[in-house]
Amino acid sequence: MERSRRDFLKKGCATLGAGAFFARLSAVEALAAQHHHVRLAPATDYKALVCVFLNGGNDAWNTIVDLDDYASYAATRASIAQPQASLLPIRPPSDGRTFGIHPSLAGLHTLWGQQRMAVLCNVGPLVEPITRNLYQTRPDLRPPNLFSHSDQVHQWHTSVSAHVLQTGWAGRTADHTLGLNEGSALPMVVSVAGSSVFGTGSITRVFETTPSGTVGLSGSNTSSSSRARYDGMRQLLGMNREAVFVRVMGDTITKALDYDRILTAALGNAPPLVTLFPTTTLGNQLRMVARLVSVRIALAVKRQIFFVSLGGFDTHGGQIAAQNGLLSDVGHSLAAFDEAMVELGVGSQVTTFTCSDFGRTYRSNGEGTDHGWGSCHFVMGGAVRGGDFYGRWPNLALAGPDDSGSNGRFIPTTSVEEYGATLALWYGLASTDLPAVFPNIGRFDSPSLGFLD
Repeated sequence: MERSRRDFLKKGCATLGAGAFFARLSAVEALAAQHHHVRLAPATDYKALVCVFLNGGNDAWNTIVDLDDYASYAATRASIAQPQASLLPIRPPSDGRTFGIHPSLAGLHTLWGQQRMAVLCNVGPLVEPITRNLYQTRPDLRPPNLFSHSDQVHQWHTSVSAHVLQTGWAGRTADHTLGLNEGSALPMVVSVAGSSVFGTGSITRVFETTPSGTVGLSGSNTSSSSRARYDGMRQLLGMNREAVFVRVMGDTITKALDYDRILTAALGNAPPLVTLFPTTTLGNQLRMVARLVSVRIALAVKRQIFFVSLGGFDTHGGQIAAQNGLLSDVGHSLAAFDEAMVELGVGSQVTTFTCSDFGRTYRSNGEGTDHGWGSCHFVMGGAVRGGDFYGRWPNLALAGPDDSGSNGRFIPTTSVEEYGATLALWYGLASTDLPAVFPNIGRFDSPSLGFLD
């Protein structure tokens, strides 16, 4: 029987599609997490954060264009410049200039006009505030491995550029706000885009689902033989409890099975959404997030963090066509998601925000752009103080005061930590816990950028 149990633990985990995040869990880490306790009074309201990660590095400088200086933009990016007449005009009060949003983002342009969407300017990973001179003379103040996809993604997920962490800022936020979800039937962090460090905490683990729902246990159905196998597996998971490692692993897999059952039942009883989502990569993911929000009461959740993503933004060539299509998915999907949140009565309780590896070079390489640094992002929802810019729009002069070199790799003037801290404070993180979640927040001007009520 001992050998059968070991064989099951080695082979059976591979079948737990809906509980994939638990199958990846280190049992040693899980055991250590039992010694940590985060206690907060249960929340009486509902709030959720939705991270939309644009994998590959979206070109912010074609996503939003300074129309007051269109001639310089067109001269610098002649082969990839958006026609001036196609850009959707906005005028942020805090800046005073007129800008244009990419024509594929008409839905977000509408939300801007409704003051339900804001733009965060020139944000990126930073060790501490840094100038062009410091960048060029103090390599130790640069985030490690700048312009690398994997490193910059990791730094966006963890918020920390000075050293490598294995927990993400969303996971650490969840660790410190678990008490708000007391009695919840589902983990606080849910990914519809596979595993990532973003939602992994010291205690928190990401629950993974798919755009069509939970995957379920491979080979399991309602037949009598299947039920017998399932019941036998549950009995195996309860054996040898005196062995610490086996006990933790058994508990881990049991939780995966339980969460799959609970979530499948809740989604099965959910009323259909009236809002129509585009049947695209991002649209399908956000529709699943909307479905999960719709069963929040059945799941007894008060706080949730969701992760979705869209790839293809590494546009070294063919950028015009590629970005047009990608941003069309972003624009239509985000607009539909906002509509769905209003339909569900939580339009001011769900805040959606974009992230990406990095911005891109302002200087075109011909038919595309190369890896950059600072970028611009969208924040959306009824709690957003929309219709304005937050942070400082950079000086776009090549080799100018905000350029790290001469190709337009602009030095961020707002850090990922400030961005994340603003979102986490709105979510319910105590200000006294900010340093535990964002270790370097004290190096920057303000823990709140002011874009949320």
